This record gives sequence, structure tokens and C-alpha cells, in this order.
Amino acid sequence: MPLFWRMFLLNAVVLVLATGLLMGPWVTVSSPVLPREALVLCGGLVALLVANALLFRAGLAPLRRLTKAMAEANPSKPGQRARVTGHGELAELTETFNVMLERLEAERAASSGRALSAQEAERRRVARELHDEVGQTLTAVILQFKTLADRAPAPLREDVVTAQETVRDSLDEVRRIARRLRPGVLEDLGLLSALRALTTEFSTPGVTVSHRLDGSLPSLGAETELVLYRVAQEAMTNAARHAGASRIDLALRSVEPRIVELVVGDDGRGLRGTEEGAGIQGMRERALRLGAALTLTSDDAEGTTVRLRVPLPTEGAA
Repeated sequence: MPLFWRMFLLNAVVLVLATGLLMGPWVTVSSPVLPREALVLCGGLVALLVANALLFRAGLAPLRRLTKAMAEANPSKPGQRARVTGHGELAELTETFNVMLERLEAERAASSGRALSAQEAERRRVARELHDEVGQTLTAVILQFKTLADRAPAPLREDVVTAQETVRDSLDEVRRIARRLRPGVLEDLGLLSALRALTTEFSTPGVTVSHRLDGSLPSLGAETELVLYRVAQEAMTNAARHAGASRIDLALRSVEPRIVELVVGDDGRGLRGTEEGAGIQGMRERALRLGAALTLTSDDAEGTTVRLRVPLPTEGAA
């Protein structure tokens, strides 16, 4: 039954009962109204209001649940659906909202996939230019400084060598940035080697990084490997630079026959109720691209844990 007729009939039943009581011999009204009659009328009015409130509350309860689901819906956190209860227009409205959510998630996954592909292409271009242009220029400058140091008089030789080392440090930094922009080891040696190299990169005198990598993982595909690598890279960057962590643990394992799980935990200061920045939003976008589930748990005493569960396509699926 449509919501309009349901509410109309409920109120009609209440009003017909009230009219029947007034027309029958049970209730009479004098002029002026006697206190006993006024008490009966007020009691009847209160009963009508309570009955209407209860009926409307029960009838509109699915609409309140749908409103709450709409307010909590977030396309970057897929899988949230409104619970379908009852029948009629409200049930159809809830089902339509769920279909709209599915469509929004699919469209967002497609658009984020295109954006991330363009981002990766731009990263490769910038990394190539840094390596080929800036790197070669700095290498030439280092060689010129070496020639100049061999010919410079003794009082100036030390300053020339110092300048040469400064340029060499800059070259190392450029190469490090290029490696982060375009992980060549991922393309050449695979995900496990790339993650080992990543843990080595973040291991410093103040930060201890450990890894547990499952060597018997199924074939993941280039796109899945790239998403896992980027999420691990961003999580470790947040832990080392923003959380002040002294220990970072990275694990990659197969938890179910067709699910691979990446876990990055640290002992830093935690999120402490801060809003999600661009780094975390980027991780959610990458997870959405694969239909994966990304969860972040934070505790001031235990740091932050980033968990990414990636479902793998069934064998033979496109």
C-alpha cells in the first residue's frame, strides 16, 4: 500500500472511532461544559495524539533509517548499503538508493582508475626527465668539479671538493626521488623485491623496519602489484615522517584462497582524531580501483595499522 493511503487510512480509523463515540450515548457534552465532560474530552484528545504519534513513528521508521544511511554514505568507502525493510514505496525507495550507490561506486572506481593511470604516466615522465636530464647534468658537474679539484691550488682544493660532494648528494637525492616516482625495481624484479627495497629505503638509524613477505602468493597482475606498492609506500611515509614512529612492520600474505592482505603497522603517535589527508584519500582511491577494502585503526599507545585486503579475480575471469 502506498505511504499516502497507509497514513490516510490510519488517521481515518482514529477519527471514525472518535466520531462514533461522540455520536453514541457514551459521551455527551453540555453547554457550558461540565468538568467531568471536559476531562473526558481532554483524555480523548490525548489518546488521539498518542495514537497518531505511535502510528506515524512506526510508519516513518524506514524513512528515518534511509535518511541515516544517506547521511553516512561515502563513495570512497564502498559496500555501505541501507537495510531494506517492509514493503511498498519506502522499500522501493531504499532499493533505488542502494542501486544508486552501486552506480556511484562503479563510476567513481572507473574515474579514479583513469585519474590514477594518468598520474602514474606523469610520474614516469617526470622520473625519466629527472634521471635523463637533471641526473646527467649533475653527473657532468661532478666530473667538472673533479677536474677543477685536480687543477686547483691547495687553498681552493678543499672548497672545490666540498662543492663536489654537495652536488653528489644532490644527485643521490634526485635519483631517490626518481625511484619513488617510478619504482623500476617493481617493473623489473616484481612486488616482493620492490617491497624489500622499500623497507631498506625507510630503514634509518632512528627507524627500524621489518618485513614478512609471503613468497607463495598467486599471480597478482601489474595493476594490483602497483596498488599494493603505492599503499605500502604511502603508509610507511606517513609513519616515518608524520607519526614519528621508531618501528614499522610490513606484512604481505594470502589470507584466503583469493584474497591478499597487506598490513603496515607502526608505533607512532596515531591519528588522534585528525582528518584524513591527501595521502590517506589517495590510498582509498587506489583501493577503490581494485574493489579492495582499506581499514585504518589507530591507538595512541600502539600507533596506526593500515590494512588492505585485495580480492583477486577468479581463475578464468577477464
